[in-house]
Amino acid sequence: MLVLLNSKIGILLINLGTPDTPAVADVRKYLNEFLSDPRVIELPLILRWLLLKVIILPFRSKKSAAAYNAIWQDGGSPLLINSIAMKTQLQILLGSQYKVALGMRYGSPNIASAITELEREGLTQISIVPLFPQYASAVSGSALQEAIQIYAKNKIITPFKIISEFFDHPEYIKSLANSIQPYLHDNHEFLLMSYHGLPEHQLINPGISCYRTKCLQTSNLLATALGLPATKWGASFQSRLGKLPWIKPYTDEVLIELRERGINNLLVCCPSFTVDCLETLEEIGIRAKKQWQQLGGAKLELIPCLNDHPDWINALKIIALH
Repeated sequence: MLVLLNSKIGILLINLGTPDTPAVADVRKYLNEFLSDPRVIELPLILRWLLLKVIILPFRSKKSAAAYNAIWQDGGSPLLINSIAMKTQLQILLGSQYKVALGMRYGSPNIASAITELEREGLTQISIVPLFPQYASAVSGSALQEAIQIYAKNKIITPFKIISEFFDHPEYIKSLANSIQPYLHDNHEFLLMSYHGLPEHQLINPGISCYRTKCLQTSNLLATALGLPATKWGASFQSRLGKLPWIKPYTDEVLIELRERGINNLLVCCPSFTVDCLETLEEIGIRAKKQWQQLGGAKLELIPCLNDHPDWINALKIIALH
C-alpha cells in the first residue's frame, strides 16, 4: 500500500473474546454476551432467550469455568495474551506511520474501545481484519457487523476496507507451514488439521464457497506446502454442542478412526485459530490428548497456533495492507 506524506494508516484486529477471569460469574457473563448474538444462535429472540437462560447458562457456566481454569495463565487469558502479543509485534514491524488496535467481539477490550483508540490518531484509512482465516457468519460476519455499526454512528467516517478472510492467502499458508514444519519429526505418523465446527444449517452455499469448503481448501494448500502425501494428513471439525448435526467429520470420531488404522503418534494443528485459546489448549491439548491416551495412542502433540510467530506477523502485515 502506498502511504501518502503525513498520512497514518490504522489496522483494527478483531478476535472473538474471553472472560475477564475463569470465575463462574465472569464466564457466565461472557457466555451470555456471546450466545445472545443472533448470528451465533440462529433462533427467534424468545427461543434464543429461553435456550440461553434456562438450559445453557445454568448448566454450562460451571463446566466452562473449569475448562478456562485448566488453561488460565499467570498473565490472564491465553487468547488475550496471545492477541496482545500479535498486536504488539505487528505495531513494531509497521512502525509509527501506522496504528494497530485490538478489539474483542465479546468481552474486553471491545471493538468500540479499539475504534475510539484509532480515531484519536487522525487516520486517513483503516483496515478491519477479523482474525478468522475462513469466513463464517457466526464469527467473521458478527465481528464485521459490529465494527460497521459502530462506525456508522460517527459524523465523520474514516475510509476503511475490510479483510473478510484469508484462508487461501499465500502468505498465510506459508507462515502456517513454516510454524508447523519443525514439528514434522520422523516419529509423527499423521497430521490432523482440526477446525472449529459449525451447525450444518449455518453453512452458506454448502459445497461451493461455504466455511467447510474453505477449511478443506486451507488443508489442501497447507498439505501441499508441507509436502505431505494424502495418507499422512486429514481434516476434522471440533467444538460441537447440542444434538443438531454439525459439520463432519467430528474430531473426536476421527481420533477413533486413526487409532483403528494403527496410528500411534499424532500431530494436531488448528488452522481456524490464529492464537491459542480454550478450543486449542483445553479441547485439543487436554481433552483430545486424554481421549487419545485412553484409546491406546502413544502421543498426541498439539502444535501451537501462529500467535506472534515472526512469519505470521509479516504475513499479517501483507494481508492487512495490500
